[in-house]
Amino acid sequence: MEKRIELEKRRRDSSQIHELVLDNCRSTSIEGLTDEFVNLKSLSLIGVGLTSLKGFPKLAKLKKLELSDNRVSGGLQVLKDCPTLTILNLSNNKIKDMETLEPLKELSNLKSVDLYRNEVTQIEEYRDKVFNLLPGLSYLDGVDKNGKEFDSDFEDDDLKEMNGKDDDDDDDEDDEDGGGGEDEEVDEEEDGSEEESDEEVGLKDIYRDDLEKESDGGEYEEEDVVDESDEEDLEETIEGEEGKGGESSNAPENRGTKRKLEDEVEETEPQ
Repeated sequence: MEKRIELEKRRRDSSQIHELVLDNCRSTSIEGLTDEFVNLKSLSLIGVGLTSLKGFPKLAKLKKLELSDNRVSGGLQVLKDCPTLTILNLSNNKIKDMETLEPLKELSNLKSVDLYRNEVTQIEEYRDKVFNLLPGLSYLDGVDKNGKEFDSDFEDDDLKEMNGKDDDDDDDEDDEDGGGGEDEEVDEEEDGSEEESDEEVGLKDIYRDDLEKESDGGEYEEEDVVDESDEEDLEETIEGEEGKGGESSNAPENRGTKRKLEDEVEETEPQ
């Protein structure tokens, strides 16, 4: 509980705290809550696990005390040091009899008490007995003597002003968070646009370089093809000329050989 109190104070002095919410901080007794909270008007200890109110501080300006969902069975006399207490919520605790409620008679400003889900509510004529015990009481368990439900207008001006201030603070925080989010989104969009433009420029340059390389490579390939075909034609021409030249050079030699053979045949024939 002490650590939770320090967190809720947010580095403020105890005397500057008007409202303190310590719900579900888990503690069986009051710890860290002192008389230094001289201006505290609203205190919430819902679902903490309290079994006793021993050590509860003197809070002269406290007007609203939330103690629901605990295991308190008595010891309400400590609340006598909270003379301005107006609203007390003790629902879902362990209060069993009317005697336990006797100390509440000392609280002349008490207007609303909630004892819902306590065993004491099972006592015969429970509501009449509580209203007789606390004649200044306006509401018991959320309804008045005539069965009319609790009206928020019943709260005094201090509590209304405090609740309204809390709502305004929440709205301001939401507005600040929302404004910051929009600025961040705008910055992200601008950064994204710059990155996209950079990427487009880079892609264009790369594409242009590739086209130039392909163009240069095509010319080289075309020249290579032309050279190869020229070489083939040249080789065929040379071979053809060599073939023709061979036939013309061998023709006289062949004719000379034939004539020589004819002369030899004539010589061998008998006269």
